[in-house]
Amino acid sequence: MSENSLPPVPAGADIDIASLRALAERLATTAGALVRDGRPATVEVAATKSTGTDPVTEMDRASEDLLRGILAEERPDDAILGEEGDDVAGTSGLTWVVDPIDGTVNYLYGVAGWAVSVAVVAGPPDPAAWTILAGAVHSVPQDTTWSAGLGQGATRDGEPIGVSRPASLGECLVGTGFGYDADRRAAQAVVLTHVLPQVRDIRRLGSAAIDLCLLAQGSIDLYYERGLNPWDMAAGALVATEAGAVMTGLRGRVATGDMVVAGGADFVAPLAKILEAANADEG
Repeated sequence: MSENSLPPVPAGADIDIASLRALAERLATTAGALVRDGRPATVEVAATKSTGTDPVTEMDRASEDLLRGILAEERPDDAILGEEGDDVAGTSGLTWVVDPIDGTVNYLYGVAGWAVSVAVVAGPPDPAAWTILAGAVHSVPQDTTWSAGLGQGATRDGEPIGVSRPASLGECLVGTGFGYDADRRAAQAVVLTHVLPQVRDIRRLGSAAIDLCLLAQGSIDLYYERGLNPWDMAAGALVATEAGAVMTGLRGRVATGDMVVAGGADFVAPLAKILEAANADEG
């Protein structure tokens, strides 16, 4: 099931998709400029989250503070769900789901592959129940912005994009990612042994938001990952589905943190079957 097949936008919500998309783009690029211009020669870890290998930097916090400040001024009735700060309640029925730096480990090491991700959703800020209205992902090292609006298609730097159409599963380049918990990483390594022999190759870039956008523009053919948070996937999911991707979970479920499988319609189901047989949504 794609994100676009989820329940409709609530009646009475203040919806102008084009305006919301433009704001998402401006938020992502403005925070991206802060992150790019403020990056020191050596980045220090300010804190850790789920494990000692899951870092937070001062720039993560500064970027999210900037996003929250702009939204408080321009969309004061909307809720905010962010990675680093407390949730903000709203009254409009809309929630901004923001990731101030997706790919923090890449940012920490100076490896290209980190982005600011901003989306706005209607309904609960839960991938199982939301309707994603607009979103933007700004790759800071590349100075590239992907964006989408519900029913408006997806673009990279203003140019329309679409998913690839490979001839077979064996010709598919597949993106994925791994969790921070050691036990989960070990389980994901086992799953990889089931997937890798049946596809062209695997890519692990370290930013789910960018992975989904690369899928949208045809630079990878399929993508799967377990353990994504709402802010990891919100904007990228809309970019991918508006570019023609199908997005699903396993065993008939919608795409959530339990599992995201995305790509062109022909090979999402075959990949999902491989993942189901490997019990990729467990552990």
